[in-house]
Amino acid sequence: MVLNRLGGRSRLAALAAAAVLVVAPVAAACGDDDSPSSPSTPTSPIAPPVPTSPPAADEPADPVAAKAEITKNWTAFFDAKTPVDEKVRVLENGEQMRPVLAAFAQDPNAAKSSAKVSAVSFTAKDKAEVTYDLLVGGTPAIPDSKGTAVEQEGTWKVSVQTLCALVKQSGNAAVPGC
Repeated sequence: MVLNRLGGRSRLAALAAAAVLVVAPVAAACGDDDSPSSPSTPTSPIAPPVPTSPPAADEPADPVAAKAEITKNWTAFFDAKTPVDEKVRVLENGEQMRPVLAAFAQDPNAAKSSAKVSAVSFTAKDKAEVTYDLLVGGTPAIPDSKGTAVEQEGTWKVSVQTLCALVKQSGNAAVPGC
């Protein structure tokens, strides 16, 4: 029984010695190199630098501003009160799609339509998925719709793909440009 106690104590002594061998060099390395004989003076902790990371590969340089522009342009595009020239400006390849936009301007249902953007998520620096409600007379006609926005010539625009998908849903499959 006495041997077990001594064995336990010798194991404890060995662990303590190992701890001293590990901690002593580390503590010495942290001392003041200029004056080895003087005890090191406590220093105030220095906060580690905060890394500044560039935008993610799938986001534009300023994602907050891009989301605001996408929402603004998306809302303007689907607003019946927005003139065709402005819609051309906020639609990808808008000038090519001017005839489609002019035809929509004459449609009575389009005159009552609008959109409310609920989410924007970037899939590339120049492309985003947009979740929106397509409203007719203020009532959701197509809730939680999905479309895409693209950056073209420095402006975030409704994609032609989104417009053509809506044209096809309306039953007009043979629209020029789609």
